[in-house]
Amino acid sequence: MNERKHILVTGGAGFIGSHLVERLLTAGKRVVVIDDLSTGSRENLKACAGMPGLDFVHSRICDCDRLPQLAAEAEFIYHLAATVGVELVVKSALHVLESSFHETQLLLQAAVVRQTPLLLTSTSEVYGKSQKPAFSEEDDLLIGPPGQSRWSYACAKLTDEFLALAYAREKGLPVVIARLFNTVGPRQTGRFGMVLPRFIASAKAGEPLRVYGDGAQTRCFCLVTDVVESLVRLQNSPATRGEIFNIGGTEEISILDLAKLVVETLGSKSPIELIPYDQAYAPGFDDMRRRKPLVEKLERFVRFHPQTTLREIIRTTAG
Repeated sequence: MNERKHILVTGGAGFIGSHLVERLLTAGKRVVVIDDLSTGSRENLKACAGMPGLDFVHSRICDCDRLPQLAAEAEFIYHLAATVGVELVVKSALHVLESSFHETQLLLQAAVVRQTPLLLTSTSEVYGKSQKPAFSEEDDLLIGPPGQSRWSYACAKLTDEFLALAYAREKGLPVVIARLFNTVGPRQTGRFGMVLPRFIASAKAGEPLRVYGDGAQTRCFCLVTDVVESLVRLQNSPATRGEIFNIGGTEEISILDLAKLVVETLGSKSPIELIPYDQAYAPGFDDMRRRKPLVEKLERFVRFHPQTTLREIIRTTAG
């Protein structure tokens, strides 16, 4: 008899987590969510309200008395709980550094007791200031100086990666790491500095779209449902254990052109304004000029990679 009763999702009330939970419940899985609602919301799980099999635990991972039991009885674990958004990271570097490592460590310790497979979501931020035209999972990483607090998130997530892979090598824990590149879609909020929902909200309201810096910095955006599909496939494939995977779109666009595309796609009359980084964040703010993933490894292991066009992503996100 299989004693593994559910799938555990930390951060399951967040933007990405709620879409993942909805997907799992639709597939007939029982899901336990641990979320302290610091950046997530019960509203994000509204679509799941009528579905059977959801257990919500309002708690930080470090305060969850049920954690050992929940991890032991899980089929597998998705660890999505994390600080989100550059603006929040810049303002709360101490919280990011202290909570990320501690909570990931507690979760790994709970998972290893019964060797519960675990997927850790990381971030494209770990590639740091590299000038490569596109990033591979095997690339060296170039993190900015500690005097710039914006790099604290990258360092925290990179430490999580090292910790998870150490558990995989030394304790045999089935671990897979997913580095996410600019995930967007319905339910994402712009209040933590996320660029696309900010642009869409401004375009809908007829207000100026504020582009930070010179706008020439480029990004690739990925629809949340494509990210969820990737996460589910990675966790369902034993061959992915102990590996790192990029998940993201590959349609590269400058932030200035993104603002123009949002205005055009939504038929808005909003103007576009360039705002210096020093005014948007703090003096000396450091940014990556390009952030494009190579996703051949994802395709090779799970026969899927995100392909939704940017124009369709804007329409879907705008609702």
